[in-house]
Amino acid sequence: MSFYLDASVIVPLLVAEPASAAVERFVDSAPSLSISDYAVAETASALSRLIRMRKLGSIDAALALADLDVWRARSATNVAVTGADVRLADVFVRRFELMLRTPDALHIAICHRVQHVLMTLDRRLLAAAGVLGVPTQAPA
Repeated sequence: MSFYLDASVIVPLLVAEPASAAVERFVDSAPSLSISDYAVAETASALSRLIRMRKLGSIDAALALADLDVWRARSATNVAVTGADVRLADVFVRRFELMLRTPDALHIAICHRVQHVLMTLDRRLLAAAGVLGVPTQAPA
């Protein structure tokens, strides 16, 4: 079983947060992890937001991303984002009852295509993925 990590799970690996310990335990025990370039870009965006909020320094953010690059090359498989993923995310976003944002819909679409379990801390994303038939798990 392969687990796809979204940014909500990656950020606590890089920056101390309440969920960091649970995420680290999960990552240490997971049999197979995958990350997309899109999730990495979203992680960089989240760190940038922390810099703007003055909760993280730019040097610390740059070091965290460098650590992520090393960890990812050693411990995770890259999942490519395809045009089909974007088109499927569009279909998901148009299901207004799910209240999905495009970034979340794209993570679900990627997992749908590669048949990986979506690992996220985002409760709305967990619920929407479940409705769409994509298996999910939250670190505990």
